[in-house]
Amino acid sequence: MTTSEVAKVYDTVLSIPGMNEAVKIDVKVNRKTVLLLNSVIERGLTAKDAEQSQGLLEVIPKETIDEIKAFGEECLNKAGLKELSEKMKGLHAK
Repeated sequence: MTTSEVAKVYDTVLSIPGMNEAVKIDVKVNRKTVLLLNSVIERGLTAKDAEQSQGLLEVIPKETIDEIKAFGEECLNKAGLKELSEKMKGLHAK
């Protein structure tokens, strides 16, 4: 599929009635998974590679991207890993 076709499919799926309804997810995961999940979320939403940023990220509204980032941060906070995550980001920057 071309990039524009993929974007149309995502846009169609995201506009299905009920997709904006809030859902409660009660999950228990270990801290390692929370830390890795947040890292994957951040990396996926800040993809520098042109190929990676095509498709889905182009059709997602900025508000939704902000909501996804906030979800990752909330997971870190609830797991008590916010400070550790920040320090690990500092290691990557060096």
